[in-house]
Amino acid sequence: MSSYRTAIAAPARVARLSPAVLLALVACLFAPLPAQAASPRVAALQVALRHHGVYSGTVDGLSGPGTAAAVRRFQARRGLTADGVVGPRTRRAFGTLGRHPIGSRPLRAGLAGWDVAALQFALGAKGFAGGPVDGGFGPRTTAAVQRLQRYAGLRADGVAGPATMAVVRRPPPATPPVRRPIDAPIGDRYGPRGNTFHAGLDFPAPFGTTVRAAAPGRVTFAGFATGWGLVVTVDHGGWKTRYAHLSRATVSPGASVAAGERVGLVGATGVATGPHLHFEVVVRGANVNPANGL
Repeated sequence: MSSYRTAIAAPARVARLSPAVLLALVACLFAPLPAQAASPRVAALQVALRHHGVYSGTVDGLSGPGTAAAVRRFQARRGLTADGVVGPRTRRAFGTLGRHPIGSRPLRAGLAGWDVAALQFALGAKGFAGGPVDGGFGPRTTAAVQRLQRYAGLRADGVAGPATMAVVRRPPPATPPVRRPIDAPIGDRYGPRGNTFHAGLDFPAPFGTTVRAAAPGRVTFAGFATGWGLVVTVDHGGWKTRYAHLSRATVSPGASVAAGERVGLVGATGVATGPHLHFEVVVRGANVNPANGL
């Protein structure tokens, strides 16, 4: 977060503008503003605020009023000027989670800090979520870094050095076109949720609702997996789809399926609070937002 000062000087003379220029200026004034981009730096700040019990919102990397209010609460509790500006004194007051600027050191298992939290968030946004975004580089973060490295053709040593960080900063892969896998509304969406990432779309639906292949392909897995419960995975050549929490799989590994063909029935197996389909799209190992392809 930064503070800004703007100096405004009155012009000595107002230039006469042509009608075309005036129309262009009006169009700019009333054009829709672009959506705020999520920032790993803001996410690292939110992690530190959550750790100190002054922020309970989602670690989404968006600098909104909830984050700003949490900064002021933290500053007031620590006897700092409650101006909402995260300067050196505020960063020091955060302790370990306020230390180590992003890019100041290679990151590996056992480390903790501001830069680790930023890396964890950036990995999730890239499609390689590795458990909670909490500022501690543990086994799940190591595994996420290794997945990213394999995706990029780097040596999968689990250490986030300059080459790995360069890959993290690239845009995520595009979502291929997919058809809706179920006749049901979307519930939880793809993206940050609490201090984790939700890697797919959830479709709440009654038990036994038909789940259909989102594109033609070949079934590579149909069975139980930790967390997902009964899950079916379909390979489409360079990318795959995953259908989780099923009550029944209606296809077997090796089977070819057409787009729209039934692959299973909705259930609540695995870690699920009720019947729904959890649907993922994975491109060369990176999760992408399925909604972008619907």
